[in-house]
Amino acid sequence: MRRVMLAMVVLVLALGITASTATAETGITAKNVAIGGTFPLSGPASAYGIIPVAMRAYFSYINARKGADGKRGVLGRQISFTYLDDGYNPANSVQLTRQLVEQNKVFAVVGSLGTEVNLAIRPYLNSKKVPQLLNASGATTWGRDWKQYPWTTGWQPDYELEGRTYGQSIARNSPNAKIAVLYQNDDYGKDYLRGLEAGLGAKKSNIAGKEAYEVSAPDVKSQMAKLRATGASVFVILATPKFTGQAYVFARLLGWAPSVIYTNSVSGTAAILGAVQKAAGALVNNTFTVSYAKDPANTKWDGDASMKLYRDVMTKYYPNGSSPAVQNNALNFYGVAVAQAFVQLLEKAGPNPTRAGIVKAFRTWNQANPFLLPGNPQKTGIGNQFPIGCEQIVKFTDGTLNPVSGLKCSKSEV
Repeated sequence: MRRVMLAMVVLVLALGITASTATAETGITAKNVAIGGTFPLSGPASAYGIIPVAMRAYFSYINARKGADGKRGVLGRQISFTYLDDGYNPANSVQLTRQLVEQNKVFAVVGSLGTEVNLAIRPYLNSKKVPQLLNASGATTWGRDWKQYPWTTGWQPDYELEGRTYGQSIARNSPNAKIAVLYQNDDYGKDYLRGLEAGLGAKKSNIAGKEAYEVSAPDVKSQMAKLRATGASVFVILATPKFTGQAYVFARLLGWAPSVIYTNSVSGTAAILGAVQKAAGALVNNTFTVSYAKDPANTKWDGDASMKLYRDVMTKYYPNGSSPAVQNNALNFYGVAVAQAFVQLLEKAGPNPTRAGIVKAFRTWNQANPFLLPGNPQKTGIGNQFPIGCEQIVKFTDGTLNPVSGLKCSKSEV
């Protein structure tokens, strides 16, 4: 009888272990959650390579501090973040994302950067039912096609909304001006261009020249010469930092000084524009862009509690993070803000998070992020899958971005 009972106990334990193994979520245990992403640490968009460093710094802070439950990390779990260099090359990202999923066994891919990159890895991650969370891209497809790709989410405002904001502003403030446009020849640039033209409405005919460039091109000198020849007084730059900087410098060298310049937000930070100003001079002071987060380069936020936290995190956990130049870089601030967004989703997914559960948490989200502008919540629902739907127009003046409009929201956020 004792032998029979022992055999039954062994069988029950074996079945219990088997059941536990079968239902366990890849990449997450009671003590740890593994996540990863690919970023351009090198290549034509390497200016963005600091973002994952800032994300890791914030995760280090979260891992060290005690939450409301008295446990370190998120509900007692440490966040392990692996980021790999894809050089802004979609083919590289596909291979590296496979590595993160199949070798590193990540729970989710978080914050991978670039529209073309995220488009390339989306089919694979959805086929594997691995969350592709908080893409560092405002491509319209993340919100439009979420039912077709249910495991994929964006975070920042969509590019068409931003482009439409520029178009509306130009139509209102410069209704008779000729317009010249430089844009990246891919889904990223074309999203912006669609939004710009929609915002211009009947004033779309004022576009005197549109020039596209390839991300693999060495420069945009020939495009700038053609745009200068239009005689446009309004210039719209829909480009990543490398080519944005070139656009300003070539404009100056060509003797072209548009009185109004709109630069997309992915390049329109105080740090990037300030660096460009050293080569392009006062022309950069004609720049308008949009913001949706607090600006670490603007002293108006110095007394803000979340800005103090950001600076503390940078000083303690980021390489050379006590440097004012490092702290004032909005790309680092973006990294901290998106890391906080992931922490919020992980908490919202509950004490026993699953891959499906954290995606569900995103799909029905309504929560303030302390690093975003006041009144700009992360909010999603059936009719809107872009969590950040509000922006304000800001103007660059000698190193500082200052608001020239109130916070404007898409209809779904009003």
